[in-house]
Amino acid sequence: MTLENVLDPLALSRAITASYDNRPLTEVNDHEVRMGIMTEPYGWHRHPDSDETFLTVDGDLIIEFEEGPVRLAPGQMLTVPRGTLHRTRPAGARSVNLTFEKTGAATEFVEP
Repeated sequence: MTLENVLDPLALSRAITASYDNRPLTEVNDHEVRMGIMTEPYGWHRHPDSDETFLTVDGDLIIEFEEGPVRLAPGQMLTVPRGTLHRTRPAGARSVNLTFEKTGAATEFVEP
């Protein structure tokens, strides 16, 4: 391994100006790590075939559930079990998070 193999999600995120961006960074076995940048809410959805873990990198991330919201500060993480209805949004102007889920996981958009 060399320095070229090192990823810096926070530095990568600073070059992205889009209001929403969700891009793959790497794969680990049968899972992928994605970097999500958002300035607005993402729709209500569930993943029927994969858990989804969120790790907040910059800004606070709110994950809303039918039972209420959970707020993640930078460095905090939470796993959403497969099939659980949720949506994400930044707590402030912008949030950056890493998500870990099965490669090719299905996403079903649903109104709560």
